[in-house]
Amino acid sequence: MTLLIDQINFEIDKHSLLKHKFYQMWQEGKLTLDHLSGYSKEYYQLVKNVPNFVQNILNNNPNPKYNKIIEGNLIEEREHIAPWEEFASSLKIKHSDLKKYEGDSLTNNAVQRLNDISNSSFEEGIAAMYAFEKQLPKISQTKREGLVDFYGLTEENAHKYFKIHEEVDVMHAKIWENILNECSSDKHERILDAVRESMSAQNSLLDAVQQKYVEK
Repeated sequence: MTLLIDQINFEIDKHSLLKHKFYQMWQEGKLTLDHLSGYSKEYYQLVKNVPNFVQNILNNNPNPKYNKIIEGNLIEEREHIAPWEEFASSLKIKHSDLKKYEGDSLTNNAVQRLNDISNSSFEEGIAAMYAFEKQLPKISQTKREGLVDFYGLTEENAHKYFKIHEEVDVMHAKIWENILNECSSDKHERILDAVRESMSAQNSLLDAVQQKYVEK
């Protein structure tokens, strides 16, 4: 019988963000710095909301034994906002402009979808975050390498966010995986649906960036 985590990983790979046109263009050096600047503003809408997703999971947690480890994740997610702001700064985005920017409507819709999943139930929130963080180490590596190889962004502040996620999200994903492995079988279908919705929303955010900045 196929394990739940194997089914989840199949869905994540099937809808991997690395297959999205925007990230493929990033890896091929076909984007411009203006494209990356726009991306940094849109994706910021997600980065600054990730702690809210984890807080939703913590609020819905029915088992006190998970509290400490989820609280640890929450602290780290809050700490990850500043490195993204440094990345945007490396692309000449003023901090004040980044903070004021409210996001494209399609971007905000994608972020809201992720927020809704994270707050649907404890298991669905865990599944959505696993689908988000399972991919990030590999995605972050390809982004960081592309910044150096194609876009001339070699300074530390351009790389810090991605370097962090190459390492930290290996551990975060494992935490979520361990919890998912303890979920009862009657929750499995809802968990898989949450993974699919998470992947759909994440791809929709990249669709928004592609449409607004690349294909305008």
